[in-house]
Amino acid sequence: MKNLHTAAYHCLTEQNLEQKLLLATKLNDDLLAGNLAIKAIDLPPVELAGRPEKPQLVHPREVAKRKLGTDKGKAAAIHSFCHIEFNAINLACDAVYRFQDMPEQYYGDWSKVAAEEAYHFSLLQERLQELDYSYGDFPAHNGLWELAQKTAGDVLDRMALIPRVMEARGLDVTPMIQKKFRNVGDQKTVDILDIILRDEISHVQAGSRWFLYVCQQRGLDDPEQTYLELVKKYMKGDVHCPMHFQARLDAGFSESELEQLMLLCGRH
Repeated sequence: MKNLHTAAYHCLTEQNLEQKLLLATKLNDDLLAGNLAIKAIDLPPVELAGRPEKPQLVHPREVAKRKLGTDKGKAAAIHSFCHIEFNAINLACDAVYRFQDMPEQYYGDWSKVAAEEAYHFSLLQERLQELDYSYGDFPAHNGLWELAQKTAGDVLDRMALIPRVMEARGLDVTPMIQKKFRNVGDQKTVDILDIILRDEISHVQAGSRWFLYVCQQRGLDDPEQTYLELVKKYMKGDVHCPMHFQARLDAGFSESELEQLMLLCGRH
């Protein structure tokens, strides 16, 4: 029987875009079908996730922001969402590949996330192609994967920072982005973002669930304070507002956590 962590490793390191999408979906399908053994195994370290030659990676400040009044402007924005979803596939696979001493349900959650991120990517890629563009046509940045590298040594840090900071930020900004697309009459993109927002709430919820699990396992009696300390450590207190309170509550944040995060927002 094939090994789950090996399958996740192959998806993570795959450079061909279409093959990566297939492997992400297959990872979840095979796990659900009972075709993958969940057993720790020695695998080569992964410093860089597999990716196609394009897009060109630049500093976040160099990623141009375009208005949505033209097809090129819309495509540039959709491309940025595509890139987030592409990275999210790698991050979900990395969560399965890297942390090999977690309960079975943890792997079920993150394999499902990998498949859903691949689905999101496909929806966005199809929309890009309708505008006569494709993934790789615009520059992008590597901030998500860089944060993954920084949290590679500890599943607690990973669950706190990737789902509960970076993906949670997506919950905050998606309604505002949808409003902009609605204002230019692009209901098709709005509908795609509806699907993504719905699924991303469950992804952040998975991060919350496993963050709390690890806190409990380690005897950390104040998970909220632990989370805030990790945000300050890795993000230097750089918390963005406004927040989508209801989406964050649905995703496993407590009201007191959100109040503390709002105080960090107030420092800017």
